[in-house]
Amino acid sequence: MSNRRDVWITGIGLVSSLGEGPEAHMQALSSGTAPVVDATGFAPYVVHPLAPISFDAQIPKKGDQRQMEPWQRIGTYAAGLALDSAGIKGNKDILGTTDMVVAAGGGERDQSVDGAILTEIESQPNPEIFLNEQLQSNLRPTLFLAQLSNLLAGNISIVHGVTGSSRTFMGEESSGTDAVRIGWSRIAAGTSEIALVGGAYNAERRDMLLLFALKRLAMHAPWAPVLAQPRGVPTGSAGAFLVLESPEHATARGAKPIAKLSGVWSERAQRNEPGAVEAVIEALINQARGDVTEGTAILSAASGAPEPTAAEVAVLARSGLPVRSITDRVGHGLEAQMPVALAIAALAVSQGSLFAPLEGEPLEKPFTETLSRAIVTGVGHWRGEGVALVERAD
Repeated sequence: MSNRRDVWITGIGLVSSLGEGPEAHMQALSSGTAPVVDATGFAPYVVHPLAPISFDAQIPKKGDQRQMEPWQRIGTYAAGLALDSAGIKGNKDILGTTDMVVAAGGGERDQSVDGAILTEIESQPNPEIFLNEQLQSNLRPTLFLAQLSNLLAGNISIVHGVTGSSRTFMGEESSGTDAVRIGWSRIAAGTSEIALVGGAYNAERRDMLLLFALKRLAMHAPWAPVLAQPRGVPTGSAGAFLVLESPEHATARGAKPIAKLSGVWSERAQRNEPGAVEAVIEALINQARGDVTEGTAILSAASGAPEPTAAEVAVLARSGLPVRSITDRVGHGLEAQMPVALAIAALAVSQGSLFAPLEGEPLEKPFTETLSRAIVTGVGHWRGEGVALVERAD
């Protein structure tokens, strides 16, 4: 689209194991703070837990907090931080026209109820009757729980007053990429002026760890860098939202850009074909890279799943560009991973410097140039490949 408009990132809301907000994250990354990992609470699996935060700061009503699941609180909180960062928190006129594109997973299980039912059902003379009774009183409806995915957008709308159009995407890592892609595309095409895009994930839940474990994808302790020897997904609790805005809209309200989002690409390789993932991700990186290499780095949101991450590593090694692993620093947040990586990329580009390499990651080399462009890559743990380009907004 030759006549597309620029898209600015004017607000960032970010929470993870490293802390809350852009300043805390950049300080932790710049100082080389060791990844925050819990290797005992969910043993034998590794989890990057959410840093302590006070949800009251962005979700003041306790009633609102109580009716949200943890991942919804994380997302609603990060969205509030993004609106604050963009300077539009509480501005009803702007929030009324702000579009929202959210990446979300399904509802969380009530582990204590599930455990009690599984324990008691063994001794019941009529297990079917017992289970039906529990469905009426304790178990929430489990018709795929898809309706719960929309609740994050609904809660953001209720708590923060974002009442423009709303879209929710499901589908693990790809949903995070597509949430940003749709928000970016609408602004670039002139069909939207401002959008709130992002997602959230709660890694501290045994139901999701069980799913990863059954697929033999959950990383066992001890923790290890994902690009060095991918041997499992180190899930991480995180939430990230970006305020995307047209330069015209931002300038009219006196807002400055943090960085420019110059493109988002999403594909789905035929993973049963040898070399397909490498071919797709390499083509996407080359498309984002163009003819410019100076001041460019790659920030990888690789999952750590052995086969797809090995394919991504092969492409990153051939690129010749400096690489940094986002997953090593904050864990893997599935739907939230691309928004998290983009938030960190935008912050690094705005500062003009790439944070120090991590010991144990052979692809991470020192980089002393001024960072002006960041290519963000994300290969899903079982499907979906995505790339985005963040540039300085001069």
